[in-house]
Amino acid sequence: MLKTPSNTLTIFFFLLVTISSFGQNGITPIHTEIQQHTEQIFDSLVKIRRDFHMYPEVGGEEKRTSTKIAAYLTELGLEVKTGIGGYGVVGILKGAKPGKKIAWRADIDAMPSKAPDVVDFPSKHEGVRHICGHDVHTAVALGIANVLVQQKEDLEGTIYFVFQPSEENIKGALAMMDDGLFDMIQPEEMYAMHVTPFPAGTIAAKPEEMFSDYKKVDLLFKKGNNKDALFEFAKQAMLSLENVSPESKFWNMQNMGDPEIGIAGTKSIYKNYTTVDKNNFSIRDTDDGVKISGFISFSDKRQRDAAIPSLKKKIADSEFAEDFSTAELVNVFPTLDNNERLVNESLEQLSDIYGENRVLRLHGVVADGRSDDFAFFQPKVPSVYFFMGGSNYEKGIVAQTHSSNFAVDESCIKTGVNLFSSLIVERLNP
Repeated sequence: MLKTPSNTLTIFFFLLVTISSFGQNGITPIHTEIQQHTEQIFDSLVKIRRDFHMYPEVGGEEKRTSTKIAAYLTELGLEVKTGIGGYGVVGILKGAKPGKKIAWRADIDAMPSKAPDVVDFPSKHEGVRHICGHDVHTAVALGIANVLVQQKEDLEGTIYFVFQPSEENIKGALAMMDDGLFDMIQPEEMYAMHVTPFPAGTIAAKPEEMFSDYKKVDLLFKKGNNKDALFEFAKQAMLSLENVSPESKFWNMQNMGDPEIGIAGTKSIYKNYTTVDKNNFSIRDTDDGVKISGFISFSDKRQRDAAIPSLKKKIADSEFAEDFSTAELVNVFPTLDNNERLVNESLEQLSDIYGENRVLRLHGVVADGRSDDFAFFQPKVPSVYFFMGGSNYEKGIVAQTHSSNFAVDESCIKTGVNLFSSLIVERLNP
């Protein structure tokens, strides 16, 4: 579901200058073999991706996609389980020796879209398109499985490939867990990625939040006569939580790609922030009283956890104190929370192999993002969610998710298979 703001089609453009040459520092024979095998199967993975793109299926209807995935994994020799949480599929690859258990997750559903496709292999299902990159995610995961099967004799441990349905409607992860996913598999670490407007050839991550935590705030008061004054007070109380000045460069979303103050900059202004949706307040009568609601984004847990105590204090000091009943934050979207240790170790391991100019550490949190239901897996298993670049600005290819002209530079499939196969090997083998 990853959705970056619609007016940021050219964000991260600056990163092009950082990837003019892709250094490879810590290449060992197994990583050389990974790259060689990826090269051999790349064309076939492009065909697979295009097939999924031409026959997209929305959440809950991924029958053909699921069947294709299961057949591919079966042909590779993996143990395959199907029908998990709908059309979910799990492939299990056991290395030659026992060891750690790691899961890789890919989402497989498409989205409703009436806009015409912008590629030479357009969707044949009217009103449905892959404009969030899940066709790419699926192809990358199948490629990782293919590559790692070839390394089976050198692997210590087990790899679970989790192909999740219904990500766009935020139902798939929970459905798979409700259907016993973690009874079937017992991963000690879990990884996933999403294509983004970064240039193809790069990946990125950071500890904890990758997107701002978008919450609904509900304030409940006893019914009174002066609802207009109450509503205005509650709005101002919520607005007072915002800590970004109106004049800040923060509000120009193109600055998220600035090399110094953007989300990848060491001086990022996209951290330690709380913002309030100024156009989304409501008031309504309920059986319990008057409920006033607003929507607030937090860049980190600390500020999120301080919001309700702060609101309660403002209410307690106001003329509406005696009418106040409750205040709560309500989840709107799941919030990604990357494991700090795994992020640090993963980025270091991949930088050693592929170079720091391809493996980026983010310092800021994407503002106005909408996250991914991979977040529901994260409290169960220590995990990392990566961004993977899919754009080629010189060719006019911009991987702006959920946009009508979404497209990807398909070389990113090779990037994903290479880097994430290497990552899994590094995480498995001591």
